[in-house]
Amino acid sequence: MSEEKKLPPQDMGLDILNTGKIRRLADEQAGENRRIRKQNRRLKTWLAVLAVLMFAFGWLFGSFLPVPYIKMLKGGVSSVFVGSSKAKYEQILSIMSDDWFFADSIDGIGTRLTDQALYGMTKNEEDIHTSYMSAEEIENFTQSINRNFVGIGVQFTSPEDGLHIITRVFRDSPAERAGVRAGDIIHAVDGTVVDDMDAAGIKELVQGEEGTDVNVTFIRESKVMTLTITRGQVAMTVEGDVTEDGYGLLEIEQFGTTTGKEVAQYLQEFSDAGVKKLIIDLRLNGGGYLDALQEVMCSFLPADTVFITREYSDGTKTETATKSGAEYSFSPVVILVSENTASAAEAFTMAMKEQRDDVTVVGNTTYGKGTVQITKLFNDGSGIKYTDSKWMSPNGVWINETGIEPDVPVMNHEILYRSYTAMEEDETAEPDTVSDYTATAQLCLDYLGYEPGRTDGYFSQQTLESLKKFEADCGAEESEILDAAVYNALISAVVLDWNTSDEHDLQMKKAAEILNG
Repeated sequence: MSEEKKLPPQDMGLDILNTGKIRRLADEQAGENRRIRKQNRRLKTWLAVLAVLMFAFGWLFGSFLPVPYIKMLKGGVSSVFVGSSKAKYEQILSIMSDDWFFADSIDGIGTRLTDQALYGMTKNEEDIHTSYMSAEEIENFTQSINRNFVGIGVQFTSPEDGLHIITRVFRDSPAERAGVRAGDIIHAVDGTVVDDMDAAGIKELVQGEEGTDVNVTFIRESKVMTLTITRGQVAMTVEGDVTEDGYGLLEIEQFGTTTGKEVAQYLQEFSDAGVKKLIIDLRLNGGGYLDALQEVMCSFLPADTVFITREYSDGTKTETATKSGAEYSFSPVVILVSENTASAAEAFTMAMKEQRDDVTVVGNTTYGKGTVQITKLFNDGSGIKYTDSKWMSPNGVWINETGIEPDVPVMNHEILYRSYTAMEEDETAEPDTVSDYTATAQLCLDYLGYEPGRTDGYFSQQTLESLKKFEADCGAEESEILDAAVYNALISAVVLDWNTSDEHDLQMKKAAEILNG
């Protein structure tokens, strides 16, 4: 969270990036291999003799001896190296690099072994937010916060077993210009079917050089369509709009390097339009950088206002305050939160609650992440992200593992909290049966207003009738079963509605109700 830091991690938007070295050990071992082998051969000869002596000695006095330092293996005698942890690490690295049977078949064995060791060293039960990351993981991690990359400009959800659904199309993005819509299901990229591919695999296919084309095949309401999209620069962490009721809607999805500037631009637009009241949507915001959080706080609090306190393991504390004051006055303000609101987004919410008397928090209890991570980079592009402190609100409240309870709790429709399970093309659900597919379909039908009668997974006659109504409305052929095409169309319709309409957003409706008095 130091002010001079440049590139912090997503966990709290409070990071630091420094340079260093870590893989030199693998290279330093290469010159020592022959010497070690010679020593080992001489050592094995002496150990063989020593083993005989120890056997005789152990036969007489074995019950009084400590754990032996020699161990017989099927392939010969294994010696024990005595030394520091560093020496042990170097010895094991040398053995695995040069004596391990499979070492010659692995490209870049030194880097591979070092990475494995570092992953294990930083993985622990006490702190899931500390981790070692390879150069590629650091790059992806940074992009996930800043949302700056060359691609098509979409956000999609990918359950473990498929069904890649577009949840958002960024404004002025290549995808928007090509006609992509929220709710579209990604089926293929340049002819490669991606139904069984993970999100990383799809990302690799979609992203490419700026100005090049990619052909993406989508399923939209049971229809297959292919769109040619020209890749371009995409960078967006904030969305804004002036609603029909005349209040400003600001959706902050990350606290990245450009977030402060984006927020300021939207607030200027709101002010020019005469907007006075504001909704800030943080329901998908998982955190970001301290510097970015500080910039955004400057748009809502007076100058020199403390918005966060950090406490270190030795008990010392530091405070971070706004550098400048808010240029515009928006009041009242409603902040929308959910179980996905975390870290820097929670810090923003707590500061607004405690430092202003015109803020109301609406939604679900937040994630509850009250620690701060620092990221240090090594000269090969890899890095370690580790927890160095905890953060507290201006009044000293620590929300770790408890989250923030909203002032006005509001739950949206159950389907929005349910994981979608992909349905294979040859799978079906029939009347008078019970399945998870039917339960998901029933929740979708209920959300869309088709009244399935129940949502427990039992395929009733009323469920069948509501399913037929949906099929007729979307132009699909009516049937007596639930198949993959209709199942996907139902989920797509829910996603499309959620991302293009506030009709079923009960939390947003409550926010508007509060603003309207």
